[in-house]
Amino acid sequence: MKDELMSCKNNYVHEDKVQIAEHNMPSEENLISVTELFKVLGDPTRTKILSVLYNDELCVCDISKILNMTKSAISHQLKTLRMARLIKSRRSGKEIYYSLADDHVGKIYHMAIEHVME
Repeated sequence: MKDELMSCKNNYVHEDKVQIAEHNMPSEENLISVTELFKVLGDPTRTKILSVLYNDELCVCDISKILNMTKSAISHQLKTLRMARLIKSRRSGKEIYYSLADDHVGKIYHMAIEHVME
């Protein structure tokens, strides 16, 4: 038997719940930003990069070795992640190290992993 979409049997609208939901709904601009964030996270390579950066900062060569990809391919994905403010970089001599931008990114990643493992 297929899962069927459940719907109301009557047309009663719970106005109190509707008002609370409408009041708490983020702005259209913020919803678009969240959608863009999920688009960036929708790429398996970018998700792998977040995974390897979850515990420690790494340089492009490290990430390239771990993911068995070219430095060029990794750099391209790092640029996308940086533009989405999911990672940050710091220079140390000739090396550039990448890490998660802040605790929020780590929490998003960790919660997503927990969710899929349930």
